[in-house]
Amino acid sequence: MWSPLEQFEVYAIRPFVLLKDFSITNVTLYLFLSYFLVVILFRLCLSHPTVKPGAFQSMLESVYEFLFDMLKQTGNFPKAIPFFPLFVITFFLILSLNLVGLFPFGFTVTSHIIVTFFLAFSFNLGFAFLGFQKHGLRFLTLFVPKGVPFVLLPLLIVIEVVSYLIRTFSLSLRLFANMMAGHTLLQILSGFIVVLAGLSSLLAGLAIVPFLLVVAVTLLEIAIAFIQAYVFTILLFIYIGDSLNLH
Repeated sequence: MWSPLEQFEVYAIRPFVLLKDFSITNVTLYLFLSYFLVVILFRLCLSHPTVKPGAFQSMLESVYEFLFDMLKQTGNFPKAIPFFPLFVITFFLILSLNLVGLFPFGFTVTSHIIVTFFLAFSFNLGFAFLGFQKHGLRFLTLFVPKGVPFVLLPLLIVIEVVSYLIRTFSLSLRLFANMMAGHTLLQILSGFIVVLAGLSSLLAGLAIVPFLLVVAVTLLEIAIAFIQAYVFTILLFIYIGDSLNLH
């Protein structure tokens, strides 16, 4: 039996070392593949836009309006409008990375904590710079709750700072854990199918049970791929509000 974690192994496809290791790995390959799938999707949807949208254009406009409504519901409209295209691309890129890993012989880049961590870290670092750019040192008042007793203020400031810094870990761990757990479960159930199918004809019929479970979990993973892209994006909408509004 192969290990269920073997599917997450990173290996070099084209080794290349020049002072440092610049090898093309399976992570690199699927990152670029997912990126080009997003580019192709936008090209198909927007290459010939019409007043009466076709299927691809209608699909993209529906997702765009859905994300735009999310932005308005978080209370950051219209201040966050200049950053909205970045969030739209992020949603589609994460969705593409999640879905590509569900194809046979695919690789789920978002199942690696180092990828999701630096994605979340870059956003939160950018939000911090944005806060200082717009408000200067007043941005630090974000960590000072109003209307609390002076005695409790030092403790609450520490709690606010820790809760702000922990956003990077919560964003990255949520996406990483969901992707890794789902694919590990699929690998285990698929292993049951292979084992049962190799037994006697009577027991081989039992392979239909894990097969149906694999189908059900695969459908669930497709839903989770959309949900995790949605959750990641809406949390970015909420987090940028602190940099723009200082609440």
